[in-house]
Amino acid sequence: MNAKLLLIGLTAVTVLLSTGCGSNDSNDEKSTQSSEERDFNHIVARPEVLPRLELGHPFLVDLADKIQVPSRVTVDEERTAHIGSYITGRVTDMFVILGDYVKPGQPLARVTSPDLTNSQLAYLRALSREVVTSKAYERARHLLAADAIPVAEVERRQSELEIAQAELAAATDQLRLFGLGDAELKTLNKKRKVLPWLDIKATREGYVIARNVLVGQVVQPSDPLFQIADLSHVWVVGDVPEQIARDVELDQHVEIQVPALNQQLDGIIIFVSDTVNRLTRTVMTRVMVENPERKLKPDMMANMHITDSDHKVLVVPESAVVRELNQDYVFVALTDNEFQRVPVELAKEVANLRPIVNGLTIEQRIVTSGAFHLDSERKLAELE
Repeated sequence: MNAKLLLIGLTAVTVLLSTGCGSNDSNDEKSTQSSEERDFNHIVARPEVLPRLELGHPFLVDLADKIQVPSRVTVDEERTAHIGSYITGRVTDMFVILGDYVKPGQPLARVTSPDLTNSQLAYLRALSREVVTSKAYERARHLLAADAIPVAEVERRQSELEIAQAELAAATDQLRLFGLGDAELKTLNKKRKVLPWLDIKATREGYVIARNVLVGQVVQPSDPLFQIADLSHVWVVGDVPEQIARDVELDQHVEIQVPALNQQLDGIIIFVSDTVNRLTRTVMTRVMVENPERKLKPDMMANMHITDSDHKVLVVPESAVVRELNQDYVFVALTDNEFQRVPVELAKEVANLRPIVNGLTIEQRIVTSGAFHLDSERKLAELE
């Protein structure tokens, strides 16, 4: 009897415990289901929040995108001269250093050369021969007029004169190729004295930005010894991707950003290449920039900002956007006080506007101002 009562009691306890556990499991399941079904992106704004919000629609504007092109500063090649020696010889004197300002005709260095000496001697010989044959021809003409010599003799002396004149012209050209000007030739004609040296002279006005020669160095005509540049104007050269090269035109104004100067400059496109670099798939573009204070230095890095043509773009105000975990969101109005936070894909900000790439249409009504108030409401709801 006692055993039966004990068995009945244990059975009752077991049933009660099972019922209790089942009830708890059911409540937990309902609680979990309720939590999972709750949408924290759906916000019902409190009455005190609504006056802080402004509603509107995405709208179309004419926008011109700015294309950023990595660039570099270079010298203006039309205002630059590479200067070398006209003759093979040894440098005996230097008259300038890097950074010097020079004018056309100013001596840069002095070179001595046996070739120069030999060419001057050849010139003097040709000059003397031309003088002698010229006088001989004139005498022959006078004698012919007096029937003292035959015509053949006059023709012979004329031929000798023409040969002498050709030799003198060739010797003169050789000296000019060596860099002798009219003043040096006039002095040589007058004094008949051979110059043992020749000055390398500046061919344009500007600053010496390169000097690749020292005293005692033997130089060749092919050696670039000096580079002189007018740095009051420089070029900024960039390689524009071929996909956007169609938006680049001559005489187009561009903005130049130079990180080293923390300064923005204006320039004008003066050259757009007609060919595409097949390795980089870019088109070389050249911009002229004024540089009166010479702050821009050759080989400085720069960024070229090219503005393309205007086109219609759907945008939202910057104040309509909230950002979380590298994702942009906008609040879409469902009713007067209900809103849904939706993810959107937006382009970079332009004049406090964000161009829409994906996620919104012009028909949708959104919060255009005060979006951060709604976002605060959403975050509070998550904490409850």
